[in-house]
Amino acid sequence: MTTTDQTWLWWTLGGGGGLILFWVLIVWMKGRPFAVGDVFRASRLSRGNRLLPTQVLITATSVVHFTPDWIGRQEASIHMAHIASVKINTGVLLSDVFIETSGGQSPIVCHGHRKGDAIRMKSLIEHHQNNYYRAGGSAAAGPIAPGAGTTAGPTSTGR
Repeated sequence: MTTTDQTWLWWTLGGGGGLILFWVLIVWMKGRPFAVGDVFRASRLSRGNRLLPTQVLITATSVVHFTPDWIGRQEASIHMAHIASVKINTGVLLSDVFIETSGGQSPIVCHGHRKGDAIRMKSLIEHHQNNYYRAGGSAAAGPIAPGAGTTAGPTSTGR
């Protein structure tokens, strides 16, 4: 091999390696929690979440379903007053969470959450709804204590 052939080979390998590194960086950045607070990230082992896992943020006033895309993102949010029910379908390893609205729209469907996360999500939503209605329909202050109302152990937010 001549020096020109070796130079071409090294530039090709370096460029390919750089592209792979760039792709891994994007997948990692899109998989980080999108907000501060109680963010629950779906497992990468579940369908539809292999590269860009879905995340759910639960605040005192709303539930935000966040799905990253290669370019941009999709967000759906439901105010606590409009959540009619929370249903959990549990599998062997992972659970699906269905958050249904009182307005009759399609429910927020979150596939592939850990069982403890699914239970914690339901507990947080119920806690925030109770506080909302006790306060007469306005956002109530006071965060929920980790593990309160569940037997799942410590909180598993930020995964």
